[in-house]
Amino acid sequence: MTDSKPAARRSADTDESRPGAARPGRPRSERAEKAILDATIDLLAEESGVDGVSMEAVAARAGVAKTTIYRRWPNKEALIVGALGELKGPLPELPGTTVRDDLLTLARHMSVERGFKASRCFWNVVGGAEKYPGLYERYRQHVLNPRRAVYRAVLRRGMERGELRGDLDVDVAVAMLVGAFAYHKPPDPLPDGFAEKLVDTFLRGVATD
Repeated sequence: MTDSKPAARRSADTDESRPGAARPGRPRSERAEKAILDATIDLLAEESGVDGVSMEAVAARAGVAKTTIYRRWPNKEALIVGALGELKGPLPELPGTTVRDDLLTLARHMSVERGFKASRCFWNVVGGAEKYPGLYERYRQHVLNPRRAVYRAVLRRGMERGELRGDLDVDVAVAMLVGAFAYHKPPDPLPDGFAEKLVDTFLRGVATD
């Protein structure tokens, strides 16, 4: 039976010698998925932001067929949210010793993951919220909210242990802690010791001691 798949597309999907290809032995589906997610982040971080991300552009940059993308993500919004979730990755395991230790672990992690590309993607999605409200809402629900829930759990645990004031408004407190990182917009770097200064300044206002 003759293979009717165009030669150019076949090469883009299977040629392991192309630039950026994974080492031999890695499953092709995993290679393709990584290439798609990386291409999405690269495009999203560019000046055109969300407008510059399309299934066609991602396929071209990743070296895959559009059908390969659609098998995993039904539309552009789902693809962008999936890529942003992978970019942030999982939160670290918390020590659970004191509220300060837990908050420091989270703040230090946010400091590290706040790379230039990640920050550009964040601001491009936030800046496009009016034009792409559905995308921003999905990003908020699937990426931002689960991380904020971890902060809420840490603060509530601190209140239950008597480390934090019982009248603390948890939602406002989370906004203060997370929003402090957004204050420093790329390419501005975070000040030295930012995580420690943020947590200690916050605790001076809400700790019981």
